[in-house]
Amino acid sequence: MTSSALSVREITARDIPLIIRYWLESPPDFLVGMGVALERMPAKQQWQDMLNEQLATPLLQKKSYCFIWLHNNEPVGHCNINKIAPDREAYMHLHMWNGNLRNKGMGAELVKMTLPHLFNAYNLQKLYSEPYALNPAPNKTLSKVGFELERTMKTIPGWINFEQEVNLWVMTRSRFRQLYSGL
Repeated sequence: MTSSALSVREITARDIPLIIRYWLESPPDFLVGMGVALERMPAKQQWQDMLNEQLATPLLQKKSYCFIWLHNNEPVGHCNINKIAPDREAYMHLHMWNGNLRNKGMGAELVKMTLPHLFNAYNLQKLYSEPYALNPAPNKTLSKVGFELERTMKTIPGWINFEQEVNLWVMTRSRFRQLYSGL
């Protein structure tokens, strides 16, 4: 696979059904494997409302900022940030929708392509990610693209998660510039 087949873009209204399908149609064991508390999963209309609100909100007021990952111009996943503190920090989440495309190195390349957008949109100084410690894919991806493991801790990382051990990864703006100055 060449990185020329990969690209990223901001979310649009036509992506909303794809994201909803990912969350509502993924197998329960997959969702639990990434730390989701199934009883906290929003209904379809709640997802629709949240995503439409995200699209309608000005950049600096967004609660979440999302990029769609593309392979051969077809949407295959998304990356979003939340807990956004402009000029300071945000928390990144990685989601490859199609199981057949996971564990092929594609996620790392797509994260690399997404990082400049995330750092620049909010002038971030730090970008965190806190995946479930027992979910190897995002932990491997974050390490591969240059995030540094800050610590492992027990927490409830998000509003749809159960209490779990997470690995807290961080990419500073200076490390990002050092690693990706050519992007």
